[in-house]
Amino acid sequence: LLERAKKGGGENAILRHTQRNKKLFVRERLRLLLDDGDFLELSPLAGLDMPYGDVPAAGCLTGIGKICGVWCVFIASDATVKGGTIYPIGVKKQLRAQEIAMENRLLSVHLVDSGGAFLPLQSELFPDKLHGGRVFYNEAIMSAMGIPQVAVVCGSCVAGGAYVPTMAEESVIIDKIGSLFLAGPPLVKAATGEDVSPEDLGGARLHSQVSGCTDHFAPSEEEAYECIRHVVSTLNCEPVPEQDRDHDSPLYSPEELLGLAPLDYGCTLPVKLILSRLVDGSRFQEFKAAYGTTLVTGFGHVEGHLVGIVANNGELAHDAALKGSHFVQLCGQRGIPILFLQNTAPQPAGPASISQAEAHSNRLKAQASMMAAVACAAVPKITIVIGGCFGSDSYVMCGRSFSPNFLFLWPNARVALVDSRHFPTVPPAGDWTGEELELKQLKANFFSLLCCFYCAFKPVLFSALSRLEEESSAFYSSSRVWDDGIVLPQDTRKV
Repeated sequence: LLERAKKGGGENAILRHTQRNKKLFVRERLRLLLDDGDFLELSPLAGLDMPYGDVPAAGCLTGIGKICGVWCVFIASDATVKGGTIYPIGVKKQLRAQEIAMENRLLSVHLVDSGGAFLPLQSELFPDKLHGGRVFYNEAIMSAMGIPQVAVVCGSCVAGGAYVPTMAEESVIIDKIGSLFLAGPPLVKAATGEDVSPEDLGGARLHSQVSGCTDHFAPSEEEAYECIRHVVSTLNCEPVPEQDRDHDSPLYSPEELLGLAPLDYGCTLPVKLILSRLVDGSRFQEFKAAYGTTLVTGFGHVEGHLVGIVANNGELAHDAALKGSHFVQLCGQRGIPILFLQNTAPQPAGPASISQAEAHSNRLKAQASMMAAVACAAVPKITIVIGGCFGSDSYVMCGRSFSPNFLFLWPNARVALVDSRHFPTVPPAGDWTGEELELKQLKANFFSLLCCFYCAFKPVLFSALSRLEEESSAFYSSSRVWDDGIVLPQDTRKV
């Protein structure tokens, strides 16, 4: 799937882009722009199975890399995907990249080669708070925060997209292939009957010499990216110093994570087997090792960076949640980033007795305490779903709605409110007295009703289960930018 996404709009679109239009492919542009051409791509599968055709619908590539030693976030149009036209999922991807830039105060770089918004879906692109206009709002806010933004017009830059380079601190436009206007030649012809070329209407020379919309003129793509590198070197952004961290590799090969990735989401796999292949030297200083053992907490280093680790090791019980709350608060006080490894258990069946109901209530109270601790911890939080991500346990473990700085999935991950394979069963027979007997009778009546419902609505039920199974896959999640991308288990340390 990743290879398919890298091919953009397919062979015919690539031929039009590179031969007829004489333009570089988006990844070639990034190789020229970024140090060593190396970057972490964000949400590469966005739009892959969305109902916009048989190619990825995002139309843009986002990621994190270095320019002149300065960390930056980039948003680069992929014009081979429907001419770089912006679809709703593309807007969501751009807004997520800007959010990362603001949270981490990273330079923002735009490579614009886009036909603007896809008008038939304007109601999903234009009017709401987190639609296309938010991109321009964020640009203004980032400028006020002192976060630099630069842009290259390396193709069409039409309609609302024209504001992206004009709101940037400095912008470059490329001769013959870069053009910038609110409405292109076809609309001019329709409105006034006048024939005008893209170059005369909004080409590189016009905007460099007449309108002043762009700040630098580049005769070629290669010179444009070299120009942007020079611009970055004058932004007075200090490169992040490369600290010589002496760190060890894990004692056990990270390649073995492929064989350890959980396929059973009941959290039966001892999570320390995962940790021993993630942390430096396989050294892990555990916190409250003998208490609340269904959650593992402690400190370790990853590539030389000290992190607090919170990892599921079974159902998040009362004691485990209290331990998690305590540990997260410690990390917050010490300013230590937290790494959450999610493999949450499917939600258990409802309580079958009064004592179980009381235990269930205590568990909920403890989980609420941990939720509050996670939400209020003012340290970087990175979440990796290594197995299941189910129900309220996913919130406690810093799921997407709790705003981790980054959230990644392993390919085997499942994201859902409930597990389609986990449904309550009839409680076992036993000695019942008083209130428990009454509860047993109520349950018996309920399951009788459930059986009738099952017989009447069996086809609907199976359809719902099938849909739940499909919609809980890692690929369904990543396609909708509910996360920052799927990573192979063995690449987790690097990411």
